Amino acid sequence: MNSLDAFFGGFDSASVTVGETTVFCRRKGSGPPLLLLHGFPQTHLMWHAVAPRLAEQFTVICADLRGYGASGKPESAPDHAPYSKAAMARDLVELMASMGFASFSVAGHDRGGRVAYRMALDHADRIERIALLDIIPTGEALARADPRLALSYWPWSLLSQPEPLPERLLTAEPAAIVDDALTNWGSDPSSFPVAIHSAYVEALRDPQTAHAICEEFRASVTLDRQADQRDRQASRQITQRTLVLWAADGPLDTWYADVGGPLGVWRQWAPQAHGKALAGGHFFPEQNPEETGNELIAFFTAPAST
Repeated sequence: MNSLDAFFGGFDSASVTVGETTVFCRRKGSGPPLLLLHGFPQTHLMWHAVAPRLAEQFTVICADLRGYGASGKPESAPDHAPYSKAAMARDLVELMASMGFASFSVAGHDRGGRVAYRMALDHADRIERIALLDIIPTGEALARADPRLALSYWPWSLLSQPEPLPERLLTAEPAAIVDDALTNWGSDPSSFPVAIHSAYVEALRDPQTAHAICEEFRASVTLDRQADQRDRQASRQITQRTLVLWAADGPLDTWYADVGGPLGVWRQWAPQAHGKALAGGHFFPEQNPEETGNELIAFFTAPAST
C-alpha cells in the first residue's frame, strides 16, 4: 500500500480498459452507483475527504479522467477529438457499464463537471442525477469571456495554446502551476495533505500527462464549444435532476449576477437545476468537505418527487 491508498481505506482500485484507453478508478460501497469526477490540476484524489463518507450510502467510483493521473493517455489528433468531453464521457459510460451499472448518478468538479454534463446530454438514458461543481457550460463561459476570465482562470488561454509551449511550462514548473491555481482560486496550498499536493505536482511533471491535459483544454475551446453551440441551436436540455454548487464569493458567485448567477445560466440548460454557494474557494470539495458531502448526500438521496 502506498501513501495515497491510506486516504481511501477499504476502496478497491483497478485500471479498466474502455475502448481505446484505460481508466484508473477506486471503488467502495454497496448502495446506488455514484461516479465522482475531478478537475484541473487534480486527479481522483481530490475526493479523498468526501468519498469515504459517500461510500457509506452509495457505491462510489472515483475515476481519473482520460489523460489525467493514472488513466491512459491515448495519442491525440490534429482536431484534438480524442480529448473532447464527448470522448471522455464515452470512457466513463463504458467504465460504469463494465461494473454492471446500466445507469448511475455523477458529480463532477471543474473539468469533471464538463464531462458530467456532456454525459447527461449524450447519454441521457444512462445518467440518473447530476451534480455540477463550480462551473457553467463551456460554451457559455467562452461566450461571456472577458479579461477577468483570461486573467483569473489562465489555464483556458494558456493551456489551449499550440504545442509545445504550454506543455513545456507545465513540466518545467509543475509546483508553481499547482500552487498558483490553489492560491489564486481561493485555497491555501499548505492546507492540502502533503502526499496529495505532491501527487498533483508529480502528475504534471510527466510529459505525456502534460500533453494530454493541454489537448483537453484545446478540445474545450474548439470541439466542446462547438458541441455546446449545436445543443443550444437544437434546444437540447439536461432533463435529469441537477444540483449546482459553486464557491461563495468566487468568480461564478459574482461574474454572472446580470443573468441570475450560476443557476440563471444553468436553468437555460437544465430546467430542474437548483443549488447554492459553498465556502472554501474553487476547491471546496477539499477545503470544505463536510458541507460538500452534506449537499451531495441530500441531493442524491432525496425522493424523486421532491
